Amino acid sequence: MQQSLPPFSGTGVALITPFRADKSIDYPALGRIIDYVIDGGVDYLVCLGTTGEAITLSTQECREVLDFTLRHVDERVPVVAGFFGGNYTERLATFIREYNFDGVAGIMSSSPAYSKPPQEGIYQHYMRIAEVAPRPLIIYNVPGRTSSNVLPETVLRLAEESDRFAAVKEASGILSQATEILRHRPERFGVLCGEDPLATAMIAVGGHGGISVIANALPSHFSRMVTAALNNNLTEARRLNFDMLDVHPLLYCEGNPVGIKAAVSLLGLCDNHLRVPLVPLSGAMQEKLRLVLDQVPDLQP
Repeated sequence: MQQSLPPFSGTGVALITPFRADKSIDYPALGRIIDYVIDGGVDYLVCLGTTGEAITLSTQECREVLDFTLRHVDERVPVVAGFFGGNYTERLATFIREYNFDGVAGIMSSSPAYSKPPQEGIYQHYMRIAEVAPRPLIIYNVPGRTSSNVLPETVLRLAEESDRFAAVKEASGILSQATEILRHRPERFGVLCGEDPLATAMIAVGGHGGISVIANALPSHFSRMVTAALNNNLTEARRLNFDMLDVHPLLYCEGNPVGIKAAVSLLGLCDNHLRVPLVPLSGAMQEKLRLVLDQVPDLQP
């Protein structure tokens, strides 16, 4: 395995938040999913990111989901809080400063959405968050949702300016961008893949793991793939990547977490309910997903 891996290396899973038919949070199902992914070998959990539908939960519900997750995990793996993004920098800084992060290993913060700030604005935003954050920060670059790309020079500037930045979740889908960060990063700073199909490739050029959607359904496959790649066993990593390859498009064809919630429900771990404006995967696509999951070798729900 690569020497001196940074924090949050390996496999993180961006947990879904299961709902009941009345759209209340299904805590028994959440507990089953947590146990399933930990038993599947993931290294840490990211609670209430995009995949966790945090934007459709109230502040109180987010607090309750995070508290439940910390209690249920019971220190078996680290837990990262993933719902600390925003485009009003001072309000976000106040929220973080006043929040209770007891038991939380890290904070993932997406770059400001909708306002499309320039790189200097993104830099100042993150530096303000770093001033108040009591835990290591994972910069989350996801241009497909924020409509702005945190460029390598900005990521590197942040990493060099403050030790509070522990990693970047790089979800631009541009492998050369991740490679540029890897080429110049401080040794303590991790580069994590945020696009599951690219995880093996990103590790092959020096990356440190990924924060995964598909690992909700296939934690063992994804974790073993990441471990193999980190151990430079690319033959095994490719094999596992190929086993999952046909599943990936069906997880995103009608949006995330629509697809992954359908997959986890097909495994019997939760019911397939979302909060509007998200709606369950259409019947035709769900049948395709069922058939593809049936073809994944050694899948043990």
